Amino acid sequence: MRKIINSTYVTLDGIIQNPQNWPSLGSFDEAGYAVQNELLEHCDAIVMGRLTYEVFAPAWSAMSGDPISDRMNALPKFVVSSTLGEPTWNNTTVISDDPMGTIREMKVRSGADIVQYGFGPVARALMGEGLLDELRLWVHPFILGTGTPDDLLYRSGSAGSFELTDTTTLPSGVIIARYSATGGDGAEEND
Repeated sequence: MRKIINSTYVTLDGIIQNPQNWPSLGSFDEAGYAVQNELLEHCDAIVMGRLTYEVFAPAWSAMSGDPISDRMNALPKFVVSSTLGEPTWNNTTVISDDPMGTIREMKVRSGADIVQYGFGPVARALMGEGLLDELRLWVHPFILGTGTPDDLLYRSGSAGSFELTDTTTLPSGVIIARYSATGGDGAEEND
């Protein structure tokens, strides 16, 4: 069975919104690009919500000529949304009806893993349905000091049990913590 891997950027104070505006992204290093590239090379589909799509689509579709942007643009992308009409980013499909059922079907098909970006309603629903297998938190070394409850990783009702499986410290100070779902609190064991 394919794994669904969530990859999320987070600050020390738990902010996840608008990482494209964070100071540490301007100094993202080659080691970070290598980790991102490796993740994309082991996946053959991308899942995201509408808000993540609205940030990713114009940024990634404007880039090419490097392994990450070329892979990101080539992979099939699935956007969970009841409001997004016709997507403009190539290879993008909108999932508006029964998104968790559709993603569950994707997961049991043969293929490589699936990466899911952003930690909003889609990630929380995947976790609640026991479909999220791995969480990769890219902890950026600063406190943003602003934000609302909607900007935070934590949301009321989010529950899941994970076990730390690996950490990587990048020269920029970003720490990538990899967690696997343990099967408790709505997460299911891998076959």
